[in-house]
Amino acid sequence: MNKAFVKESSGDDDDDDLGQGLPPIPAGAKNYITPQGYQRIREELFSLIDDQRPEVVKIVHWAASNGDRSENGDYIYGKRRLREIDRRIRFLTKRMDLAEVVDPAIHHGSDQVFFGATVTYLNRQGVEQTIRIVGIDEIDPLNGKISWVSPVARALTKSREGDVVTLNTPSGLDELEIIAVEYPAPV
Repeated sequence: MNKAFVKESSGDDDDDDLGQGLPPIPAGAKNYITPQGYQRIREELFSLIDDQRPEVVKIVHWAASNGDRSENGDYIYGKRRLREIDRRIRFLTKRMDLAEVVDPAIHHGSDQVFFGATVTYLNRQGVEQTIRIVGIDEIDPLNGKISWVSPVARALTKSREGDVVTLNTPSGLDELEIIAVEYPAPV
C-alpha cells in the first residue's frame, strides 16, 4: 500500500500527550495542588489563550490567504501548532477543574508531614536529602519537589520529626530518619 494512504495517528484526541510525562491522577483521588502551582497553571493557560493562540491564528490566516495550502509551510505548521495549543488548553482546563488547592501554610509550626511540607531526612547510608511534597502538576525532582503520590512522599506522610520510616525501594528496604519538617508561613 502506498504510504500516502496510511493514516498516521496525530494524537489529537490524547490530551495526556501534553501532560509532559506527568503521572495520571490516581483513580478516586483529588488533584491536590499548592496555590503557587495553581497560579502557574492558570498563567500558562491564559498565556496560551490570550497571547500564543491569537498570534498563530494570524499567521495561519495570512498563510491561507496566499493561495495553495498543500505546500504552504506556514499554513501546515501553523495549523499543527494550533492543534497543539488547543490540546494543551484542554489539558490545563481539565487539570484546573480537578484541582483541589491546598495551602500548606495551614500546617505552619507543625512537625508532622502533610501535603506541602518541606522535609529533610537521612537515609540508611547517612545521605541527607531535602524534598518538598507538592501536587502532580508541580513535580520537579531536580529541585527536590516530589509528588504527594510518590513512594517517598507516601512513606513520609503523617510521620513526625525524629520518626524513622521504612521505604520500599527497587534495591530493597531503606529507612528514612526525619530530621526536620517545615511549612511556609501564612501570608
